[in-house]
Amino acid sequence: MNTLGRVILGTFALGTGTLAYAAGLERRRWTLRQATLPVLAEGAPPLRVLHISDLHMMPGQKSKQRWVAELADLEPDLVVNTGDNLAHRQAVPAVLRALGPLLDRPGLFVFGSNDYYAPRPKNPVRYLTKSRKRIHGVPLPWRDLRAAFVERGWHDMTHTRRTLTVNRQKIAVAGVDDPHLRRDRYADIAGTPDPSAALRLGLTHSPEPRVLDAFADDGYDLVMAGHTHGGQLRLPGYGAIVTNCELDRSRARGASRWGAHMWLHVSAGLGTSPYAPVRFACPPEASLLTLVPRRNPAGHDDDPAMRGVGFEADADIR
Repeated sequence: MNTLGRVILGTFALGTGTLAYAAGLERRRWTLRQATLPVLAEGAPPLRVLHISDLHMMPGQKSKQRWVAELADLEPDLVVNTGDNLAHRQAVPAVLRALGPLLDRPGLFVFGSNDYYAPRPKNPVRYLTKSRKRIHGVPLPWRDLRAAFVERGWHDMTHTRRTLTVNRQKIAVAGVDDPHLRRDRYADIAGTPDPSAALRLGLTHSPEPRVLDAFADDGYDLVMAGHTHGGQLRLPGYGAIVTNCELDRSRARGASRWGAHMWLHVSAGLGTSPYAPVRFACPPEASLLTLVPRRNPAGHDDDPAMRGVGFEADADIR
């Protein structure tokens, strides 16, 4: 075999192996990401928040359902779900089996595009290019899912402001509908959140900068989002190839600062579209966030005492 033939054969074998790993192994390598964020009012006790996003649940995904249900053993103070729970018209029971034990904990949610519409086959090149064209699948039973969440005590934060008490701490929360579908109406929730709250929390499915800027301008401490899948395909040394929104690639997953005061946490999510069932260098994840106080009354946490806070770690849990 000549050199060119060996190169072609080697490239084909590498590509085949990578695809097999991405589709067969990594997309089921359930991972718990942990981070500590300095976002609470001075003197507030720590708050443990479990962030779940982008389940993209299919009825037969038993492994995912079992793993998510076991997250209740973490005993979080609060569960936040940032949308895209469904990938099939008959997936509501599967989502409820997965989240069932967590629905006994205090919870908040907003929906994403794949709560409203089923995914459709797309040209893979569209994931690598920016396009404003939206191709919707069949409508999904999001009202049934919402009713089940609310019946169990979770709060729908879509275009809503709410103050609640979690673990004896006052939390001011507001959320918007999915900016990816341009369903967001930030004007409905605009304004300064309760300044006496220990935490001012914003929720959105897609972390579009226009929405993040609005939350930051109003004085929120933390915004939680999903949608990006962490890039879904990441290259070592480069990171996410795309974010599928206007957010820059460096923030495709995990915690980062947004402006001088606010933090952003983006979940890489637990699923994929059934028409693009691969992940590479970006395992499916849920996140356990330990929220701790800012270190000075002015709310600035960039002094030397804060070094090490904001640290993230991954832990594979099978």
